[in-house]
Amino acid sequence: MESLNQFAPFILILAVMYFFMIRPQIKKQKQEKKFAQELKRGDRVVTKSGLHGKIIDLNNNDNTCVIETMAGKMKFERSALSLELSKKLNAPVEKKK
Repeated sequence: MESLNQFAPFILILAVMYFFMIRPQIKKQKQEKKFAQELKRGDRVVTKSGLHGKIIDLNNNDNTCVIETMAGKMKFERSALSLELSKKLNAPVEKKK
């Protein structure tokens, strides 16, 4: 029983690390993977580097997409698209009174 009491703080630290650090990261990775899989032509997106554009072609073989911007067409990895920034871009705008 005494040896269990010695390891209790370590077990508690590991549990806290899992629930506050590891689990949220896994959840975020799943959301980003789902976002990349659900992309379709015509979606407006923002890359992680801040480039805005519209998807005009998707390639499932190498997980890339072609984005049309004001400067032309560019090919990106789907992992380069930002989930958070793209959601903000496509969110409905509230009217101010």
